[in-house]
Amino acid sequence: MENYEAINWNAISDQIDKATWEKLTEQFWLDTRIPLSEDLEDWHSLDTDHQWVVGHVFGGLTLLDTLQSQDGMAALRLDVKTQQETAVLNNIQFMESVHAKSYSSIFSTLNTPDQIDEIFEWSDTEEYLQNKTKRIYTLYHDNESPLKKKISSVFLETFLFYSGFYTPLWYLGHNKLVNTAEIIKLILRDESVHGTYIGYKFQLAFNQLSEKDQQELHDWMYDFLYQLYENEEKYTHILYDQVGWTNDVLIFIRYNANKALMNLGQDPLFPDTAADVNPIVMNGISTSTANHDFFSQVGNGYLLGDAESMDDDDYNIGAAPLYPEDK
Repeated sequence: MENYEAINWNAISDQIDKATWEKLTEQFWLDTRIPLSEDLEDWHSLDTDHQWVVGHVFGGLTLLDTLQSQDGMAALRLDVKTQQETAVLNNIQFMESVHAKSYSSIFSTLNTPDQIDEIFEWSDTEEYLQNKTKRIYTLYHDNESPLKKKISSVFLETFLFYSGFYTPLWYLGHNKLVNTAEIIKLILRDESVHGTYIGYKFQLAFNQLSEKDQQELHDWMYDFLYQLYENEEKYTHILYDQVGWTNDVLIFIRYNANKALMNLGQDPLFPDTAADVNPIVMNGISTSTANHDFFSQVGNGYLLGDAESMDDDDYNIGAAPLYPEDK
């Protein structure tokens, strides 16, 4: 083999790699720092139909984030152009694992063990949820089509997750399950960067193709998106018909399908815009924590503390509480 090269962050060929790394590390979070138990009163106020929707929405999201963490980023790493791109994808892979684990934290707080078992059995067998998962999985393992892998990842990050994201955003807009929604806003903030970054990498490679190859991939992309949407329609009916939200959710996912295309440098497919989406849900996205400006600082709803060196007084255990909540 040729000599193995150390990664050098002082010699960067693509500044977007560095900017994305810094953005993602600024946004680092863990589910264990969100007080989910404070949502129990709201949870018990919901009827069984609405509790079913919440639980199974998160079951579906768990499956998709598992796909991203176990297969998605590993597939994309096979086609990187820079060592820094590998580092960014490693970061994304870890955070996708955090996302998947976060839903289990929600389940363990809100649901009984029997309910949790039923939710996972459902997500592992539900026809339309499995359809989209298998379609994306197959493309992730098609090593002849690196650009189709990137398209699949962006469609998953920016489109297919959103049939599930609708529910916690709706409750947030009604001031319910706000800590559960806080986790979803943190996930949304991550996915915004993931979709933008991978879409950018797609555009770099797409622009190097011949006009003929661009047209063929363009046509495949739109056909694939519409196939995914047809399946997503059926999945949305399964989830939401019982609570009457189906039409609003379909508008929301069409709007986000257009955003996925835009991340890939393409024109929108559907006529739906932000103005058509339920304003309560859009307001949930627009809260101060969720910050979708790619190069902005981390939102103010979740801040890591500044590090400082320890001194002798830090070892005076019991003398005074370090934090107000320790009183």
